[in-house]
Amino acid sequence: MAAPPTTRSFSRAELRAGCAQGSCLVLTGRRLYDLSAFASLHPGGQQVLLERAGTDVSAALDGPPHRHSANARRWLQQYYLGELESDGEAEQVTSAGRTAIMSPLDLVDWEKPLLWQVGHLREKYDEWVHQPVDRPIRLFHSDLMEFFSRTTWYIVCIFWLPVVFFLGWHCYTTLAQGKTQLFSSFTSAYAIPVHKNCFPLLFVLGIFIWSLLEYLIHRFIFHMNPPASNYYLITLHFLMHGQHHKSPFDSSRLVFPPVPASLLFFVFYFIAQLLFPGEFGLSILCGGIVGYIIYDMMHYYLHYGSPKEGTYLYGLKTYHIKHHFEHQEAGEGVEGCSWALGPRPPWPRLPSHQVENPLLNFLKPNPVSRGCSHLLSLFP
Repeated sequence: MAAPPTTRSFSRAELRAGCAQGSCLVLTGRRLYDLSAFASLHPGGQQVLLERAGTDVSAALDGPPHRHSANARRWLQQYYLGELESDGEAEQVTSAGRTAIMSPLDLVDWEKPLLWQVGHLREKYDEWVHQPVDRPIRLFHSDLMEFFSRTTWYIVCIFWLPVVFFLGWHCYTTLAQGKTQLFSSFTSAYAIPVHKNCFPLLFVLGIFIWSLLEYLIHRFIFHMNPPASNYYLITLHFLMHGQHHKSPFDSSRLVFPPVPASLLFFVFYFIAQLLFPGEFGLSILCGGIVGYIIYDMMHYYLHYGSPKEGTYLYGLKTYHIKHHFEHQEAGEGVEGCSWALGPRPPWPRLPSHQVENPLLNFLKPNPVSRGCSHLLSLFP
């Protein structure tokens, strides 16, 4: 049997030199990590990490203000560099210890498309998909399919805003003709004309309908637990949402690509035409598209933006980061977690024996009123 590979050791002089050059190097005990690539993504802002460069963050991981989750600690291991030398002595450390701490459940071949692999994980899928990693994901063998499964945030605006303007203009001018009526398909005696002044109300209604719909889809579909024996449902779940939880900072997969979004648009279009007369339903759909754009832009910002502490967006980002790194089965949705600007639902409380368990204590929730002022991040 071949000897396990060795891990590089670093001197304190090398640690100081790296920090002096701008690298964000931190320690937990003697284990050295380079957080330079992650600093700009840090939910609490990169300054929080830069202030701790060159120091041991073990106490910060254990809290206060909170004990960091197993996922946060596992996330940290992705930036592992090696071991800090003991005073006056350089030594090589095997990677066995590192593997034991990481426990990444790396059950897939990252060099191949993941979509066709995840279904074979069976009962291991749920645990695997909720252990986030900081690396890009490839879904398809086909380069064309892969291209259409990715997009950048600004493409959503470039693609959908012209659709919104056209539909808005079409609906308003058509309603101005006074020919659109509710219930006219049943009887003309009780038909209700829809005036052009109704367009803004229908438009806003569409925004709120999308917000509620997004929350319900996220909670009851995206976070379903597919049967371990069903390869196809596991694959579908990963395609719809599991990929985002596996790689939450893959910027090309944070917003909905236009091609699959267009297919969903036509589904909603036919539903609107089936339920409502002509431009009445289109006006609601037009508002729904704007609601979707707001949702996608908000979602992207919650992952990559740095809202000011104490603001509403700061609290919303806190809530969303909790959803990704601690309570994946709670806090669903982006707008929906505080739907219609209402109070955020509290995080589930654990039995007391679990709260005291040092491996699970990170799940002990703070009161919701404090959640807006204490950012749940990978480092306090």
